[in-house]
Formats: sequence, structure tokens, C-alpha cells
Amino acid sequence: MTPREFLRRYNYENYNQDQRIVDGSFFSADALDVQPGDTVGVVLLNLGGPDSQDTVRPFLYNLFMDPAIIDIPLPGFLRHPVCRLISKLRAPSVAEDYAEIEDSGGSPINDLTREQSDHLEQMLNERYGESSGATFKTYIAMRYWKPFSEEAAEQMEEDGVDKVVLLPLYPQYSKTTTGASLSYWKELEKAGEIPEWPTSYVFEYAAYPKYVQAISDRIDEGLKKFPEEIRDDVHLLFSAHGTPVKEMKKRRDPYCCLVHSTVKHVMEERGHDREFTTAFQSKVGPAEWLTPGTPDELIRLHEEQGKDAILVIPVAFVTEHIETSYELAIEIPEELEEDDGVVIPHYHVMPALNSHPKFIETLAEVTAAQLNLPEAPAPWSTRPCFKAKDRDIRCHQCEKIAEARNWTADTEESASREPATA
Repeated sequence: MTPREFLRRYNYENYNQDQRIVDGSFFSADALDVQPGDTVGVVLLNLGGPDSQDTVRPFLYNLFMDPAIIDIPLPGFLRHPVCRLISKLRAPSVAEDYAEIEDSGGSPINDLTREQSDHLEQMLNERYGESSGATFKTYIAMRYWKPFSEEAAEQMEEDGVDKVVLLPLYPQYSKTTTGASLSYWKELEKAGEIPEWPTSYVFEYAAYPKYVQAISDRIDEGLKKFPEEIRDDVHLLFSAHGTPVKEMKKRRDPYCCLVHSTVKHVMEERGHDREFTTAFQSKVGPAEWLTPGTPDELIRLHEEQGKDAILVIPVAFVTEHIETSYELAIEIPEELEEDDGVVIPHYHVMPALNSHPKFIETLAEVTAAQLNLPEAPAPWSTRPCFKAKDRDIRCHQCEKIAEARNWTADTEESASREPATA
């Protein structure tokens, strides 16, 4: 499906005003029955990235054309030429950024997601294959560059897939990430471009214990980059990709609340061993975004609080890509020095989760939860959310929209499938 066709369908369905775009309910949240001999396709949903310098421009065009991620107040027929122009103008500088982090000139997200996919397939078959009599196969469906959803579905047809679990590589649900991928998959089904398999989906796993532990482990790895004598004084700055404030206030997107839920549980896992704050990066355009911005927070920490040792934790990113390897590690510190004269003596970025064993276990277990399998956890829709009154880590703009699912609580406490509503 071309970006222009998806834009037309998205606007026709008025998805920006549709509750499904913020709760993911394009598909069932119930666990699927699995029979011996079934092939279960697990589709890893992610943003994607260019695989070479030549593909930076079409990647940007695809991204700018998606109304779920960028809400441009233009009639549909004007968006196409505007996005073509913007991608043409921005491609040279963005290509230079990619060239700084990858010899191929592309994004590291592609190879790293393939590694995650391979590890996940192996773990699912080892844990659940023999007891269920099913075969598990993983597929990658990138939203803005290859392999696209259509390519994943084509391979799934060839492999004889019987049941499908859509698994976002976004632990915290947002309309602009998981919502964008789910709505696209649904429109492909409706257009007859891919089969309509029995399908379930994972909504969020922002407070899944093993995911939280994986982040904590990576923090420990990051702390080793600092001299031992200052390690106890390192400030932890959690940095998540920002979104426009209207996504939270107007559309009730749960993303910001889920990010702060993750931060809360990580710091509880660590026994609140250090001071910490949360910020949001990658702002573009004039609209109001979630704040504080990561550069602004770094300036505040250094100038007002005298913090000379800061570890930045890319909390909403599960692989290295341009927002971590370039923006956080290279661009922001360079711009702070050049534009504001701010040099933080000890500044490091935490390694991304990538294929951390506990993160792969998280993916395997939240996938199995959407399938009726021996020894699988109960699905997310049967689990209660944490209580809003128990979370004091919030942004100053917070409207208490959502709380993360409590994956360790008794499932009988939950009587609703409504996802993460506070």
C-alpha cells in the first residue's frame, strides 16, 4: 500500500478521532487457541530505518506521510508534494548523521532487530514448541522501510502461518508508534493486500519485571564507563522520544504515563540508588511537545544543580538507532557545547537493550500470554493496572491518563479489557 493510499484510508476512517488508535483495539486482546501442528507467526513491529545512504530520502518520505505519527494540518492532496519536498531537503543532512554511526550509511536498527527476531524465535520454540505441538516463526514488519508489513505477510503466507500475534517493539504504547503499525496492518487486511489471520496483539509491557530488570542491568553497564570514584554521584537521566502534547491532552494517548511508569519501576528495582529525572527528545516543528526537553534538562542539571556526571538512559528505545547512537551520543553534547557553552565532564549514554537475555524473555512471555499455551502467562487484558495514587513520578503536564499493567498481580482483580486506563 502506498503512503498516499494509506493516508486516504486513514483520513476516510477518521482514525485521529477513533478510540482504537489509542487503545490498539483494531484486533482482539484475547488469547488465541493454538492446536498441535499450528504455525504461529509473531510479527515484530518497529519503525525501521534506511539501509543505505540512497534510501534515506524515501525512508523520510514514508515517515512524513504517515498521519498517525505526524499530524500535518494540510489537505491530503497537498501532503504528498510537501512531504516529498521536506524529505528531499532533509535527506542530505540526515544521511550524514547515519554515516557517522554506521559504515553502511544506514541504520543499526535493521540488523539489531533481525538479531532480536532470531533470538525470540529460538526461545519461543524451546519453551513452548514441544508442549504445544506448535511451531513459532518470527517476522519483522517495519513501518517506514524494508522489510515492510507486506513483505512479512507474504513470507507468512508461504510459511503456512495459522495464527498471528502482533508484537510491538515499543514497550510503552503510543498512537504514534504501536498505533501507527496496528492501523496500517488493519488497513492492509481491509484492502485485501494481506490475509485476515486470527490475530491478537500486545498492548504494552512498560512495567514487565524482566524488561525492567534488563534496563537496570544496562544501567549498571553504563555506570562502568564512569571513573569509580564518581560512580556513586552519577545522575540518571531517562530520555524518551517526545510527542506533541495534544496527543496526550486531546487524544488521551497513554504514552507519557507509561514512560513514567517504566521509570518508576526501574528506580524501585534499583532501590532508588541515585538521583534521577526524565526528559523527552527529538522535538520537531513549532507545536508544544512533552517537556522538559532532554537538552534543556541537561543544561538545568549541569548549570543549576552542578551535575558533572550524567548517564542518559534511552528508556523508550529497545535497539540502537539514530536517536541513541547519534542524537544522544553525538549531536546533543556537541550542540550544548557549541550553542550554550555547556560541557558536562562525564557524559555517557546507556547501551540499548538490543538482545539482552531478559528483554528477549520479556518478548517471549508477553507473546505467549496472547496464546493459550501450557505454562504461558495470562494475557495483558486480564490483568489489573497499577493504581494512579501509587505513582508520584509524573510530568508536570500529567493528566493521569493511564497506568501500566501489573504483570505480577492476580488476574482476577481485573474485570475489564480496557488497556491501561487510570
